[in-house]
Amino acid sequence: MHKPPSGSSLPYPHSFYVPVRIAALDKAASNRENSSPPFSSLLIIVTGGSATMEWDGALTRVSSGSTLCCDSSAHITLQHSHNLQGVWIEYITLSGTSHPSSPLNNGVPLRSCAPRVCAVASRLLGSWSQPEEHQPFVVQQLFTELLTELYHGAAENTEPVLHWLDRVLQYIESHYNEDLTRGQAAELAGVTPEHFSRAFRKSTGQTFNEYVTLLRIRKAQQRILTGAPNLSTLALEVGYGEGTYLSRKFKHVVGLSPAAYHRKNKSVVSLNFNHTASLQALEVVPRLGVYSAWMERLQPVPSKHKLLNEGSSSTGLYERLSSARPDVIISYSLPDKNKQLMSLAPVIEIPFMQMDWREQFRLIAEVTGRRPQAEAWLNVYDEQCNAANQQLDRRIGPRGTAVVWEIGRDAAYCFSSSYGHGSQILYNDLGFRPPSSLVSEGLLRQGYLEVAFSDVAGYPADHIFITCSAGTAEMREPLRSFLHRAVQQNQASASGSRIYFLNQPAMFYGFDPLSSEAQLRVLLHALTS
Repeated sequence: MHKPPSGSSLPYPHSFYVPVRIAALDKAASNRENSSPPFSSLLIIVTGGSATMEWDGALTRVSSGSTLCCDSSAHITLQHSHNLQGVWIEYITLSGTSHPSSPLNNGVPLRSCAPRVCAVASRLLGSWSQPEEHQPFVVQQLFTELLTELYHGAAENTEPVLHWLDRVLQYIESHYNEDLTRGQAAELAGVTPEHFSRAFRKSTGQTFNEYVTLLRIRKAQQRILTGAPNLSTLALEVGYGEGTYLSRKFKHVVGLSPAAYHRKNKSVVSLNFNHTASLQALEVVPRLGVYSAWMERLQPVPSKHKLLNEGSSSTGLYERLSSARPDVIISYSLPDKNKQLMSLAPVIEIPFMQMDWREQFRLIAEVTGRRPQAEAWLNVYDEQCNAANQQLDRRIGPRGTAVVWEIGRDAAYCFSSSYGHGSQILYNDLGFRPPSSLVSEGLLRQGYLEVAFSDVAGYPADHIFITCSAGTAEMREPLRSFLHRAVQQNQASASGSRIYFLNQPAMFYGFDPLSSEAQLRVLLHALTS
């Protein structure tokens, strides 16, 4: 009789994993017996649908690509009305140990998997349900392939599927000024307080109380930057009973009292070139900012003040912002990214399309303590608009319709005043109207429209302005010939149209004080030439 090597309790040097039951998820979950199962491990792979699953007291939302690997002792419950499709696999581990366990059960129990895993699982279910005599080993082959894919994929994707955490964070964002406890949050999540604390800290890097405190202080900073009430009222707004307690918490997080923070000459980071241009118009140099190519041509920017990857949430960008130690970050309203930046500084979120460039300019001026300078700048700009309108009254009289087309490589785009691209000048400052054909197709509702290049001439207007997006300047002359021919062939609907080719694509991409001022000059020159 063969004996194991000295010092080993195993009858053989390897473990083997043998499926004992493979079934469709919807049938297996509802038919699982309450008695101790005759298997050691359970594997669930969701291939379609979505539902709430409870495993060992934790509620979470699972959907296509969710995978659960656990011991047979785990308590699994699915909603009776769930619409999940997937594969339920029960298997045993053959080994010489007294507590056989699959290596898949030692990591994160609930994770997401690659699409190929779902494909292999579906093939395995089909082979188990309908065995083929001429392929006696296909089940073992597919099962081994499945375990291998999951085992190697675990190293690449170890984040648990914690949709309940998103719900909790959204709830905190909406109710941060109320009495919030860890127990309430755990109840909302449907997990135990201990499990909640572990998962919350792993995901956010903070305890529940630390996160709520930081959020409240960031909200207080935002209110201070945009015109806060007195300290006692501010304390009630952010969830504290009195001003002295807010002041103590504020100083602990920020390092300054609320009054000292209000007086401080603040270091600013701008994550969008439109907001950087607003700061330049106010003669504020951001500690870090995103600059367009057109802005850099106006005034070169030292690399130490320049961010190159606008909109990125990479670790490198986060580290660069962290080293800058900003007092305030200005960004468009991007909730996911801005939550990540909350640990660095308060984020002033400027809603896109809901505020025109003047409103954005005034808000940035308020944040930086430059409101008088902003009003003075806008007064000068309004004088320029009045002079431009007087000149147009003399030269062209009633304004009529106008449109700005930006020509890309595969399509053409036109814009409403909410998107800029010169349209805010034409429609808001100079009194032109967008063509009714574009309005009827949703230009004002959507903010922009995309049409085929060949259809541009089919939208008649009294004044047609053409810009080319970056990298398409070589299309200008072919486009000029095409449009002139199209207008000539369509005189009945486009009679009197004037076409202007604007050689400033980078400038017309801006939606800010500096770009708008420059766009006004270019449009006026084109209209009066």
